[in-house]
Amino acid sequence: MLGKSKSSEDDSVSTEDKKRICPECGGIDLMRDYDLAEIVCVKCGYVIDEKIADTRPEWRAFDDEQKTKRTRVGAPMTYTIHDKGLSTTIDWNDRKSIGGKITSTQRMELYSLRKWQRRVRVSDATERNLAMALSELGKFSSALNLPKNIVETASVIYRRAIKKRLIRGRSIHNVTAASIYLSCRQCGIPRTLDEIAAISNLNKKDIARSYRFMVRELGTIVPPATSRNYAARFSNKLIISGKAEGMAIKILEVAKKLKLTSGRGPTGIAAAATYLSTVLANERKTQREIAEVANVTEVTIRNRYKELLEKLLIEVDI
Repeated sequence: MLGKSKSSEDDSVSTEDKKRICPECGGIDLMRDYDLAEIVCVKCGYVIDEKIADTRPEWRAFDDEQKTKRTRVGAPMTYTIHDKGLSTTIDWNDRKSIGGKITSTQRMELYSLRKWQRRVRVSDATERNLAMALSELGKFSSALNLPKNIVETASVIYRRAIKKRLIRGRSIHNVTAASIYLSCRQCGIPRTLDEIAAISNLNKKDIARSYRFMVRELGTIVPPATSRNYAARFSNKLIISGKAEGMAIKILEVAKKLKLTSGRGPTGIAAAATYLSTVLANERKTQREIAEVANVTEVTIRNRYKELLEKLLIEVDI
């Protein structure tokens, strides 16, 4: 009796194989062995067919992301495009697939096909709204240097808002900016409302109002902003050593245990911890430099800095 190979154990039996019956024992439990190119009865080991074609892909994938990237059926599905990237596109290159130019009649037919294809892709007001909003999301994410997963999450949030009809009577720009901010909060990416308002040229209060409205209506759970993410970002912008950055994160962890971060803005306490770490690591940065990077006032940094020195019992040589 032939044994199962390791590769064939994971292969599923096709529908055609399930319909076949072993002529030797009448069993229906068949196995495809691609290593030997045979179909074998599991019960008696009779070889039913040989020299079968291997229909599996020639590449291997170990997770869903690799499987999506290596398939050859077009671009992967994405929520950042209003039709999720599943539409067809008629090329503007007016040439035959085998080479050579097309006639004027064929060129007019192609022009008509392209025109109607564009109209079908954006067929109603909801589609136009979604296409415009997703385009704005792409612009905001590029200006803020956000990773792809943030844009995908923001696109899903905006789609949910459209499905619940929360966009009516509201500015598309405000809702898209609020979606970006909500996506950053959910994924733990440190971006403030001031940064998003500056990039989008919108009023901070309008974005905040749309953000609160979407959180309430969508029932989204938003984790609190953590100061350590801001500290890491400020350290990168200030180009300080990893030692000082680690010291700032450690200071924030101790301050959190002592409840010094309660009721205080994460950017202010993170900026103060970064300033204190540069002083301790002898990599002094001025309060003005850190204030410009953190988008807070020097007074805020000084007040939080004094609190950290007092509560953490740290002595600093002036």
